[in-house]
Amino acid sequence: MMLYRCSKHWEHIVGCLLVLVLMVGCASQRSPDVYSRDDALKPQTVMFGEVVDVREITIEGTKSPAGALAGVVLGGLAGSAIGGGSGRDIAIGAGAIAGSMAGSATEEGVTRKKGQQLTIKLDDNRMITVVQEYGKSPLDVGIRVMITRSGKGDYRVIPAY
Repeated sequence: MMLYRCSKHWEHIVGCLLVLVLMVGCASQRSPDVYSRDDALKPQTVMFGEVVDVREITIEGTKSPAGALAGVVLGGLAGSAIGGGSGRDIAIGAGAIAGSMAGSATEEGVTRKKGQQLTIKLDDNRMITVVQEYGKSPLDVGIRVMITRSGKGDYRVIPAY
């Protein structure tokens, strides 16, 4: 009986870990090198300018219910292995609450990205600032860049070759 109970716990744990892996894989991209399917074959506005300031920044991670939900299940399962009777019920509840907080924090930390805040002087002398993940091509002060704007209002900055 105990072996069956443990194997069921492991099935739940493996399922939650798969949810976390899929969640990380589905995190949105803010890289200038990654386009969504919706952006393909659509016209974009183009501007040119020069980078006048670069700051390294951190782009916060995803905060969806998936991390908290996976944490609730894992925490509840961990709590269910403690004690018996009403003490076990309390342990399940406490484990679920702690798991929810840990799952949310884990999701946000795993999907957090490094990026750049780029201040650009456009050719028409206007100044703009764009925040994006690091791309394949390094951007630094003095580099001439092309800025594209999608129909959704998203900007991307890449070197102008």
